[in-house]
Amino acid sequence: MYKFSITMPGALDDNENAVIQALKAEGFGVLTEIDIKETLKKKLGVEKHPYKILGACNPPLANQALDAEPDIGLLLPCNVVLRETEAGDTIVAFMDPAAVLTLVDRDDVAILANEVKQRLQRVSAALEKQSASV
Repeated sequence: MYKFSITMPGALDDNENAVIQALKAEGFGVLTEIDIKETLKKKLGVEKHPYKILGACNPPLANQALDAEPDIGLLLPCNVVLRETEAGDTIVAFMDPAAVLTLVDRDDVAILANEVKQRLQRVSAALEKQSASV
């Protein structure tokens, strides 16, 4: 699989800050935010449920990856998708860096990818725990 995900109760707008804060707690910043719903509405006149792609980056780990393989930037940052369901809940999906970075086929990069994956899994677990206590 190329991803793992959780479902959070409530609308995307209500959950986005919690996702960003959970990422920060694991050393990730959000470099980019793409609002797919607004882009498709503006460019195509298409109505969609809220859908955002966050480009998350852990600078020390990204630096190590770039030192190991300069072109790895083609596979960065780690995308985190927030999409609102018809029922009004939010799916938070994380790119699995261990799966994606197998494309590089290097042991040192695989070690870094596993570290990033563990951190993103902790983000997912923290959000799941937070959702359960609401």
